[in-house]
Amino acid sequence: MLDKSVPYAGFYMVREPGALAPVYPLPGGFRFTFYEEGDEISWARIEASVLEFSSEFAALVHFREKFSDYQDELRKRCIFIENVEGRKVATSMAWWLEIAGHRQPRLHWVAVEPNYQGIGLGKAIISRVTELMTEHEGDVAFCLSTQTWSYKAVNIYKEHGYEPTAAKAYYTDHRDNYKKAMKILKKLKR
Repeated sequence: MLDKSVPYAGFYMVREPGALAPVYPLPGGFRFTFYEEGDEISWARIEASVLEFSSEFAALVHFREKFSDYQDELRKRCIFIENVEGRKVATSMAWWLEIAGHRQPRLHWVAVEPNYQGIGLGKAIISRVTELMTEHEGDVAFCLSTQTWSYKAVNIYKEHGYEPTAAKAYYTDHRDNYKKAMKILKKLKR
């Protein structure tokens, strides 16, 4: 869950081609599933539960605005983790970002419901989505955007080969965010 008591600064992380990353299996009683029509309701519930959106409705509106035109891509790039009862409790996407006319593969919208955090689901879904991106895009650089509010996840991303980047291509609007974010994260380590 986001820690909004921490000062906010968004930043990017990049996983370079060839970076080795551990593979974390799912704990027993869980399974991966791909998006099917109607799963945007579960996506919105999960994302709202971690405070990425002010409400499930706001998350659903965002999903429909950004992803409704990509049903075929969602079916092979948006994954969920289901518990033994079939409830979707985590999600992420092997998506992309357009940077100066270039398609940059992107680990996107990683979220695990608060009641299911701390048992390895985040590590497992990041492993699986990184694997999916390699399958779809090849062994190229992958990025993700995150924020200081997600400082606990930053170390998990690092375990998977993602490192904070100051590359200007990622900061077209807010180039000072990287420096600000690194200062905040450094203070949190103390």
